[in-house]
Amino acid sequence: MRAPDKKPVVKLIGNDGDAFAILGRCKRALRAAGADDEYVTKYLQESSAGDYDNLLQVAMKYCEVE
Repeated sequence: MRAPDKKPVVKLIGNDGDAFAILGRCKRALRAAGADDEYVTKYLQESSAGDYDNLLQVAMKYCEVE
C-alpha cells in the first residue's frame, strides 16, 4: 500500500456538500498525489463506514481540507 508523501489539499468549503462529491474530490486528490489503488480503496471503505460526520472526519484524516 502506497500513501502519498504528503496529504493532498482538497477544497471543500464553498463547494457541493454532497457525500458523493466529497468522496470523488478526495479520491481524485489522493490519486493525483501518488496513492495506489489499495490506499484509495482503504480511504473509500473508511469514509463509507459511517454517517456524514464520519465522512468528513476521514476526509480530514487523509487529506488537508480547506
